[in-house]
Amino acid sequence: MSRIFTTSVASVYPHYVAKVERKGRTRAELDEVITWLTGYDAAELAHHLEAGTTFEDFFAGARLTPHVDLITGVVCGVRVEDVEDPLMQRIRWLDKLVDELARGKAMEKVLRG
Repeated sequence: MSRIFTTSVASVYPHYVAKVERKGRTRAELDEVITWLTGYDAAELAHHLEAGTTFEDFFAGARLTPHVDLITGVVCGVRVEDVEDPLMQRIRWLDKLVDELARGKAMEKVLRG
């Protein structure tokens, strides 16, 4: 089991915020990306962040977008579509979306619209 599975989303979230804000994007845009992927609304996301929910539990309760198969590409040298562990793949999908947002991709493209 990877250590990231038992890491709280709240401990990584500030790093996501810093990454996107350094590149001129906003926390609201980050939250939109996370809610699009997970199906959580803003209140549910806030609850998970306050509660210190682990990535394992965070994604266990998620209602993933039906468009996850459109999330492709490489994160940390690994193709997200080739990741075999379902939980790790979900975490990599999130990482990929955050990377795309930080790189300045149009929100419509990040959200596969």
